[in-house]
Amino acid sequence: MPGSALPTGRQWFAGGTRVAVRGRAGAHTLFVRQDGPADGAPVTLVHGFPTSSHDWSPLVPGLARLGFRVTTFDLLGFGYSDKPRRHRYSLLEQADLVEDLWRRLGIGDTALVAHDYGVSVAQELLARTPRRITRTAWLNGGLYADLHRPIRIQRLLHGPMGPLLAHAISERGFRASMRRILGRPVTDRALHEMWEGIALDRGRLLAPQLLRYIDERRVHQARWVSALEGYGGPALFVWGPADPISGAHVLARIRERMPHAVVAELGGPPAVGHYPQIEAPEEVGPLLGAFLAGS
Repeated sequence: MPGSALPTGRQWFAGGTRVAVRGRAGAHTLFVRQDGPADGAPVTLVHGFPTSSHDWSPLVPGLARLGFRVTTFDLLGFGYSDKPRRHRYSLLEQADLVEDLWRRLGIGDTALVAHDYGVSVAQELLARTPRRITRTAWLNGGLYADLHRPIRIQRLLHGPMGPLLAHAISERGFRASMRRILGRPVTDRALHEMWEGIALDRGRLLAPQLLRYIDERRVHQARWVSALEGYGGPALFVWGPADPISGAHVLARIRERMPHAVVAELGGPPAVGHYPQIEAPEEVGPLLGAFLAGS
């Protein structure tokens, strides 16, 4: 069953380090991993909300074996990275931190792979310096703010009662919410490992602050869509159509607006939902590997 071979969060963390970076709101420390040969072609993977870089763990070993230098990290407020309480989280700051991380790690040009919340960070990076992005791959996420359909718990946490409701978030509730957006079975153990990164340092309480990304997407939609649709490099969309948040309805626009892009629709049966890399790593891994290799 997908997810059964996931390393534990602690095993994942043991393979990385913490790196001090600086953004527009000051200095923070992010959890970072680099896998694969030091001289391999750089690939940067950006995770989604509300989880962490651990989401990429089913794919990283395969990409490393193909010779890529794979950089993964937990965004600010996620996983094993800093989780400042009184902080105004911003997608723009997240992009600042990624740029500074690239600088500190000596990463110049890089392929960019993003999922969920990470697609907005990636769109901002693409809007800033498209020439350094060698190719892009996108997994289910809110590429178009007007098509984003947050689930009920996200809407509630994003509302005025969000800070109070965040205290009631539990692993049981997380698993239930995840199963509403997944298309294929994922083990309880895998979901538990995903939850561990959220719960660390009481990170669940940050959900209302992190969900401000919904508003930022609307504010920056024109610029980010322009960067996405105007990108001249190779682009791949690996998409789960059964995703109620960013599924088939987003895929239809991608096909309309970017006919030059490669689209891999994971239609099953059963169809994949919101987390392709967790639900179908045996399909996503080869697709990404071939695309990143230029074949």
